[in-house]
Amino acid sequence: MIGAHSSSASPQHGLTDRLARWAKGLSGRTDEPEEVEITARARPGAASSREINRRRQLYADIGDFLFAHDLDLTPTNFSVALDYLTGANIGVEKAIRAVMMERGKITNGWIEALAAEQRADEVTPESLATMLDKVEENLGQFTGLMHESRKSAKDYGAALQEQAKDLASGTDGEPVLARLVGLTRSMVEKTRAVESQLRENQKQTQALRSSLESARRAAEQDHLTGLPNRRAFEGRLRDEVALALSTREPLSIAFCDIDHFKTINDTHGHDTGDRVLKFVAGLLAKVSDDRCHVARHGGEEFVMLFRGKTAAETCEAVDDVREDLAGRSLVNRTNGERMDRVSFSAGVANVLAYDDPRAALKAADRALYLAKEHGRNRVYLAAGPE
Repeated sequence: MIGAHSSSASPQHGLTDRLARWAKGLSGRTDEPEEVEITARARPGAASSREINRRRQLYADIGDFLFAHDLDLTPTNFSVALDYLTGANIGVEKAIRAVMMERGKITNGWIEALAAEQRADEVTPESLATMLDKVEENLGQFTGLMHESRKSAKDYGAALQEQAKDLASGTDGEPVLARLVGLTRSMVEKTRAVESQLRENQKQTQALRSSLESARRAAEQDHLTGLPNRRAFEGRLRDEVALALSTREPLSIAFCDIDHFKTINDTHGHDTGDRVLKFVAGLLAKVSDDRCHVARHGGEEFVMLFRGKTAAETCEAVDDVREDLAGRSLVNRTNGERMDRVSFSAGVANVLAYDDPRAALKAADRALYLAKEHGRNRVYLAAGPE
């Protein structure tokens, strides 16, 4: 089931007046604040009047959002509100939209949990600093061993040359040979010690390489489904856009969101919900190859990127997976009960139709939202940029 729709959002107003009243209350003034003509007094190189008005409106929108939900004025709340209202983070936008549809309001605690979840798959600065310190330590040890080895070889060569002179002169032959044997034995012992330290250093380097690889996987893989996560997908999107532009191939993106997933969790439990996520991830992953990349974008949402397929062809490919899932009869492994039909909705957009890939992501997300609104279990194609 495929359709095409578009949507838009309306701005909010009001923070400027609130801030003015708040500032007036702090200063004890009772007169109305003066209207400031910023355009006439703007310094050279300052933002234009239009840009200033746009910023003011954004501040007003953020303020209205925070006040409407009775949220504290914290950096985290402000950042989440900014991401939601500007669409800078689609994961945040979808999460807020979902909880507002369900509860009508968000809370400080919910935002803190959302922020923590977004940071969960990140490699922390502390862990990276520890690994880099270890790299530097190993490099320092390796450099020291090389210097020591070179110095030992140089000293041995000089001593050997000196003893060779005595041997050539024919004086004290036996003592010279004994000294040569001693020098050689000492050099062999030093070489063995260096080799042993190098082997130990190599083991530490291999362990460090394994740790770095694990950190990279943790930063780019979803631990539940085994699919790449949002971080990895964003990097892949940049690469695929560049490749599609160079090869002049079409590039399309699809957002897929499992329908009524909260009901699945509430009815059958989170363990079953996790198994449903992994099952859907497996169906989507079956179509992936070097020209189709699938990732878990967060929650019950997946994202697919198709190079070489038009948006219409991508709709058909995603719709085939949708039909496959909707036609299956899944069973709750815990109690053997048959589950209600599990399905997903999807939105598709042509990435190269937009100046910024993030705009294509938003377009696919809007199409997905409309697919949800119009009955779910369907794929909608975004109408394209205005």
